[in-house]
Amino acid sequence: MSRRYPQVKTMGSPAELRHRLGELGLDLPVDDDVEAAPDGALAQPLVIGDRTVGNRLAVLPMEGWDATTEGRPTDLVRRRWRRFGESGAKLIWGGEAVAVRPDGRANPNQLAIGPRSGEDLAELRGALVGAHEAVHGTSDDLLVGLQLTHSGRWSRPEGTPAPRTARRHPVLDARVGIADGAGGDASVLGDDELDELAGAYVAAAEVAATAGFGFVDVKACHGYLLHELLGGYERSGRYGGPALEDRARFLVEVIAEIRRRCPDLAVGVRLSVYDVAPYRAGADGVGEPEWSAGAGPAGEPARFGGRFPWRTAGADQPVGVDEPVDVDEPTRLVGLLAEAGASLLCVSAGSPYYNPHIQRPAYFPPSDGYQPPEDPLVGVARMQHATRALAEAHPEVGVVGSGLSYLQDWFGHVAQPLVADGWMAAAGLGRMVLSYPRLPADLLAGGEVDRRAICRTFSDCTTAPRNGMVSGCYPLDAFYKDRPERLDLAAVKKRQRQATRPEDGDR
Repeated sequence: MSRRYPQVKTMGSPAELRHRLGELGLDLPVDDDVEAAPDGALAQPLVIGDRTVGNRLAVLPMEGWDATTEGRPTDLVRRRWRRFGESGAKLIWGGEAVAVRPDGRANPNQLAIGPRSGEDLAELRGALVGAHEAVHGTSDDLLVGLQLTHSGRWSRPEGTPAPRTARRHPVLDARVGIADGAGGDASVLGDDELDELAGAYVAAAEVAATAGFGFVDVKACHGYLLHELLGGYERSGRYGGPALEDRARFLVEVIAEIRRRCPDLAVGVRLSVYDVAPYRAGADGVGEPEWSAGAGPAGEPARFGGRFPWRTAGADQPVGVDEPVDVDEPTRLVGLLAEAGASLLCVSAGSPYYNPHIQRPAYFPPSDGYQPPEDPLVGVARMQHATRALAEAHPEVGVVGSGLSYLQDWFGHVAQPLVADGWMAAAGLGRMVLSYPRLPADLLAGGEVDRRAICRTFSDCTTAPRNGMVSGCYPLDAFYKDRPERLDLAAVKKRQRQATRPEDGDR
């Protein structure tokens, strides 16, 4: 198999990036230079409610795989949070995903709310803030949140699938071992169970408030439970049906109750604002839509948010942002969330479990993934256009962008005009911070970026934990390079190459 797309790391200047975007027909601004603080757009303060955030860079939440089996922090978790604090970003969106109940963990070593979470989370937040103050002097303008989640369909609290879903889905049910027909209906959470779970979200928010966090993120993205509820068009009962108000009821009521009980705690939502069908690796290793047997596109269940044409990318004509992203319903939803008391929104899309090229554009797939069916720059641009639409429709909400790590050396050159021109209030970084936590500080200082530390989207931070290893950037972070798991990871990747036989083989 041959690659069809040039890697961003081969583009030696902003002009070369602009040229490639032009070849793809993509509208994405690229500045020639990144202006340092205090005058640069990324250095400007951001007002969220009664809080002032010191700059327009955010560290986005990721899913840890290295807590204890009781859901408590380890030294590996503490190290990651300290590095988030050292980053120089003034908005820390959630640190990482914390399950509101142990049964909602996506892996056995994910943080989860438990009897000692108050002291544990206060310690984590304190370590992050202390690291920030040691490097950057003050935390008065630092806003730190905590992401609250239930993994729903993708729950694996003991390491094997233990799905609890919002609705049936013929393709995704099969992927997590849910039986066909009525036998699989037991996986679907009933309304009474959701009522009980809503209480767990509120209780978790109260723990976060007591631990000193400035906001909580009620996570509604990436195929997890609250995202699935938003797509429950055929679900019966109070939490589903054709009306958006019913499908959004759980999310809206949880936000309102958090605001009622914790009036000093802000609320954000990380939202998948569009989706596509589940993908799988085709015969050539390139991703292709997967349909339920005999159904095809017409039989695919409805999904929340934007819909895309059902063709995949061709060699010369990628699926691009000229094919409309329908954000009408997400725009209405953000209005409902704001009315309930949400003041922050982080835009994401799709799911890393079934269409990662939509959610996390990358050149190299994880071990259980597929080669990208489009130039990853298409996915980057698509998400920024959706972000812009929501930011312009809801200026009362602080909208944070994501999907930008694939820009690599040119992250700041694109993030700067996106913020300056109102596409978003702040630009977020996820996996990039695992390899290069000081990137925000370096950008704000006007210095050159360290090309040796730039995330090249190798996807080892996904491949490793999905194969039982702890979270981390094994290719670029010397700390993880020296860990014994590095050899196990190399063996996993070798098996992957032998199975897929991509022509470029080793990186």
